[in-house]
Amino acid sequence: MTEPQTTERAVLCALDTGRQTLTEAEAITAAVSATGWARTEAEVSLEELRELTKTAGAEVVGTVLQARPSADAALYLGIGKIEELKEMVEADLCDLLIFDGELSPTQLRNIEKATGARVIDRTTLILDIFAQRARSREGRLQVELAQLQYRLPRLAGQGTSLSRLGAGIGTRGPGETKLETDRRHIERRIRAIRQELKNVEKRRNMLRARREKTGVETVALVGYTNAGKSTLMNALTEAGVLAEDKLFATLDPTSRALRLPSGRQVMLVDTVGLVRNLPHQLVEAFHSTLEEAAAADVILNICDASSPEYEDHLRVTEEVLKDLGAEGIPTLQVMNKCDLIFEQPHIAGNSIYISARNGSGLTLLLEALEKAFPEQRVRARFCFPFEELSQASILRDDSAVLEEQYTEDGLVIEVICRARMVDHYKDFLMETSEKNTETQQKED
Repeated sequence: MTEPQTTERAVLCALDTGRQTLTEAEAITAAVSATGWARTEAEVSLEELRELTKTAGAEVVGTVLQARPSADAALYLGIGKIEELKEMVEADLCDLLIFDGELSPTQLRNIEKATGARVIDRTTLILDIFAQRARSREGRLQVELAQLQYRLPRLAGQGTSLSRLGAGIGTRGPGETKLETDRRHIERRIRAIRQELKNVEKRRNMLRARREKTGVETVALVGYTNAGKSTLMNALTEAGVLAEDKLFATLDPTSRALRLPSGRQVMLVDTVGLVRNLPHQLVEAFHSTLEEAAAADVILNICDASSPEYEDHLRVTEEVLKDLGAEGIPTLQVMNKCDLIFEQPHIAGNSIYISARNGSGLTLLLEALEKAFPEQRVRARFCFPFEELSQASILRDDSAVLEEQYTEDGLVIEVICRARMVDHYKDFLMETSEKNTETQQKED
């Protein structure tokens, strides 16, 4: 009979270097203020770490936040705080220490030795959550890749047994240490996963190219984790995507058809949620998934309007989009959960205030989305002389081909293409329809 699993009790540990930069006047003002200290970046990050810990299934029983100029090279925190943690462990108040930062192998080993507790850092915690929630084959491979990439440089800190050389007869010579064996195994596995993910990415790129060729336009949902992307996806398309009030409730990308009020049909693509200080291993591992945003015609940046940190969330998302090369794509800021801040659905500049949960403001969103597409697609007929068939090939790759016919004058091809293509190939243009594609689709 198996014993029921007990919830781990965690103490969260963090450094606050921001307090060190306050002037004396700022410190006095903050101390006598009715609201107390203004929240620093460290305090905001620590609160997010609390939510991450709950999502991972552990109970937060305490927090330790130390103000100091920088992390201690050996113990991350000062020796006094480490002693406090040791006393909490010895009193059986906690069994897990989670640090809101990335610990070096030396720091990890020293803290575990000094406190007697199991120690993990923010990156390990996020990787664990991703491992719990990945459902697709691709998602699981991406998480495993990130975990192995994070583990590889830390092998040396996982106990002396991994690097102990043999001694005595038969042990000398060109043999491998346990550490080297483990490293070689991990490196082989990393190469294998990357190859498999390349194959997945090829299939994804083929599907993406097919969508582009057939004239299917895409709208990418991006944003901070728990901003309501899955809820919005369900509200717009009845996709049935898991939507929970937890960080990283869904990881696997979802695509669904969406028909706009004009009849225009687009593809709505969900992406993995973002978080501050997202481990670079995960950014690399989920790059192919995030690239859906970079290849989209329009991006919806979903933000939790009720969060006190919504401006920071928007900034994090914008930075990731910039890293992906997607900063030039038309983007709408969708301020979700407006019902929680007692705001009525409305449009303010480039922001649309909605509530995906109760459906308010969705009509405004769809109307704004309709106008956001950078370019109409039109139906056009071209005739390319035989000596210009290479031009036809380029047009074919960028358009939805409706009909092709070889005549004595050359290749006559009818396509649905971007409006700029008509101007580009005006020397070969026979006729064009003034009707846009959404009207045609409606008629069809």
